[in-house]
Amino acid sequence: MVDYDIDSDGIGFAKKRLEELSQGRRLINDIGSLSLEGLQIVRIQRGSILCNLVVPEHLADHSSGNWHVGAMTTLIDLVGGLTLVSSTGRWARYTVTVNLSVSFLSTVKIGEEVEIEAKVLDRRGKLSSTIVEVRRKENTEMVALGKQWISQVKVDRSQPSRSKL
Repeated sequence: MVDYDIDSDGIGFAKKRLEELSQGRRLINDIGSLSLEGLQIVRIQRGSILCNLVVPEHLADHSSGNWHVGAMTTLIDLVGGLTLVSSTGRWARYTVTVNLSVSFLSTVKIGEEVEIEAKVLDRRGKLSSTIVEVRRKENTEMVALGKQWISQVKVDRSQPSRSKL
């Protein structure tokens, strides 16, 4: 496993994280690794990620047999955040989604293959905007469209957290 210089190689770091999550490695929480398990990276460029996913059984909304919208939203959030990391070329800051909007246009059955394409749209100081499109692989029909605003925040680990959460 290549160890990337996370301050200069945002693309390498984003690729490494996506690979780890797609293999089911728990990085921060189980939800992220469960939602991206089986993800196949097609292309990563500065500010752009393209992936495929055959929707696995464990992401089913068992009442309908469709891909659970919560799992789809988690995937959109994580891939969008890593797209920003690929564009900045540094990871001295953490990304925090401050606004996430997802439009669900169609359902996806378990076992169907989807294509996920994420792009950085705009950067304004510490705020950046990404868009994530989820399309049915066989006919490119859009099934979900995610738009998010992400803030990059510096975390000083030498100071105790003042959060009451």
